[in-house]
Amino acid sequence: MSVEGVPRVTLRPVTPENEAAVRALKVGPDQEQFVADNARSLEEGAAEEHAWIRAVYADDVPVGFVMMYIDADEGVYYVWRFMVGAAHQGCGYGRRAMELLIEHVRGQPNAAEILLSHRPGDGGPERFYKKLGYLHTGKVVDEELEMRLALD
Repeated sequence: MSVEGVPRVTLRPVTPENEAAVRALKVGPDQEQFVADNARSLEEGAAEEHAWIRAVYADDVPVGFVMMYIDADEGVYYVWRFMVGAAHQGCGYGRRAMELLIEHVRGQPNAAEILLSHRPGDGGPERFYKKLGYLHTGKVVDEELEMRLALD
């Protein structure tokens, strides 16, 4: 535990030991339209050499999942998937996980921005990303609105 009993949030590799717990994490039914299932994400990530895949932990409990497409040579840092399980939302884990992700990217070569996209709609992640400083680029990618966080 971290300070004052608040769980410490970390990003850890997905391994054979924690993969089943990560696959079992689900968003609420009203959020399913906004993010792919973790099992599908893990399969897609396994087939992509530029995938950076991490489980979000609160202390020693997996609470979420993040997958990025990273091509440091090209300076491409794209949040491909991001979720916090329904039972763990509202605790600040998602915000802290995204802050850790941003810190990670800042330390990488050619890192000038982080991109992501989201489906619009009530209950979607747009407000969450805006609070972190992401702004819409005006682009639509696969029917999703692209957002950008400048790192300079």
